Amino acid sequence: MTKQDDSKQLLELVRRFERKIEMMEEVAFSCCNITIAQSNALLEIGRNVNISLNDLSKLLNLENSTMSRTVNNLVNNQLVKREIDSLDRRYISISLTEKGYKLYKIIEDNISKYFDKVYQDIPENKRMQVLESLEVLLSVIDVNECCK
Repeated sequence: MTKQDDSKQLLELVRRFERKIEMMEEVAFSCCNITIAQSNALLEIGRNVNISLNDLSKLLNLENSTMSRTVNNLVNNQLVKREIDSLDRRYISISLTEKGYKLYKIIEDNISKYFDKVYQDIPENKRMQVLESLEVLLSVIDVNECCK
């Protein structure tokens, strides 16, 4: 197999992996009557207490305007709240409401259970290899810009 063939195989595997993750997200988030984008934002807000809109945008790799619309929808659904910092009025933190926290826990628990099962189904002698390979792949993707 040539390097070209190897890179095409990598591309195809990543595409298949992405589709599987998207399908898992659709199932995991379908219970909640919110979009995948809103679910992803909700999860990151739950994991990062009092996060700013800028930091949330960076985490999810989205433009601030897109993230702002997503957060507005979450605020309108009473899942998150915005709070102005008392020391710096320009800084607005985003956090979960009680309703948002409950939904966050449901989604997080469902995803954790799913990946616990996936992890257990990986042959024990391959588990570390899979984790290390994903780490390598993610770090290489981080340093390479697409399509330039």
